[in-house]
Amino acid sequence: MTAETESVIPDAEISEPPLTFAEQIQGDIQAVEFCRKAHSSIQKELGKVIVGQSQVVEEILIAIFTRSHALLVGVPGLAKTLLISTLAQTLRMGFRRIQFTPDLMPSDITGTEVIYQDPTTGEKQFKFLSGPLFSNIVLADEINRTPPKTQAAMLEAMQERRVTVGGTTRNLPEPFFVLATQNPLEQEGTYPLPEAQLDRFLFLIHVGYPTDKEEFQIMKRASDMEGEKPEAVLNAEQILFIQSTVKKIPVPEHVYAYAKRIVRDTRCKTEEALPFCKKWLSFGAGPRASLALIMAAKAHALINGQIYVGCHNVAAVAHSILRHRIALNFAAQGEGITTHKIVTMLLDAIPQNEPIK
Repeated sequence: MTAETESVIPDAEISEPPLTFAEQIQGDIQAVEFCRKAHSSIQKELGKVIVGQSQVVEEILIAIFTRSHALLVGVPGLAKTLLISTLAQTLRMGFRRIQFTPDLMPSDITGTEVIYQDPTTGEKQFKFLSGPLFSNIVLADEINRTPPKTQAAMLEAMQERRVTVGGTTRNLPEPFFVLATQNPLEQEGTYPLPEAQLDRFLFLIHVGYPTDKEEFQIMKRASDMEGEKPEAVLNAEQILFIQSTVKKIPVPEHVYAYAKRIVRDTRCKTEEALPFCKKWLSFGAGPRASLALIMAAKAHALINGQIYVGCHNVAAVAHSILRHRIALNFAAQGEGITTHKIVTMLLDAIPQNEPIK
């Protein structure tokens, strides 16, 4: 092609690659404001179906925003399953529900290999059929009703975000969350989760009864023919952006020291433990609790529009983080002491603005 006939494409016609969502956000202040509005929008959409439970929703979202998992514990009929399935509708991501039963096998949730015959060539080969774990949001309904072997398969998926089937390890999609439910009343025929697996849940969330006004509203709303449908608010890319934003929130040294002392003071076999912890606990929280306090406090600050983390953010998430990471002894059980009360006493005993040692 000669110089006379060579065509030149104008600069205006050169298509630029589309910006990612993270590139569209300009500055940390705008990122924090987006996260605050996202939390508020999800709460609003869930309010179309779920009455009350704002604290439960907030803690579930903190678990999601910190790339973690949550366990919801409450008596039947408190809409735990409805809450999680409705939350999935507000997020443009894959959602699968697993109803755990005593006969559920690991391959039922991870997937299995089957022999596949090509209809054209007749060649036979193994083909992997993925299980319900291969989704972004997994509702593990009544997780304590399945045997330890299946619980162990869940453990690898939750911690490593991958599963191993037939000697091959396969990564789960990102983002990936397990939101599990558990009935605290009926324990016959159940398999209590071991401490090692409970520790994998960022939060153990207690779902309580509705207030008098909320129950009245539930009755009226349930009797209507049609209710409002929640709209999708966030997608997978935006969730990943929020997770990265949580990690960037700065934490002052005195907040690290406050979270560290809360955890170390529960270790009843050490000299640092507070007297009531030595009296009523059989073991205290491990280092994973310290990390969980900081990460959850970051997300708590973010959804409240803060650009910093304070000790009050750590205190706000302490109950749901610690209640399943400390164990009561026989003396505490005999006196009617609960882990919730122990955490409350810890927060009362440890000043938030104590000088760093």
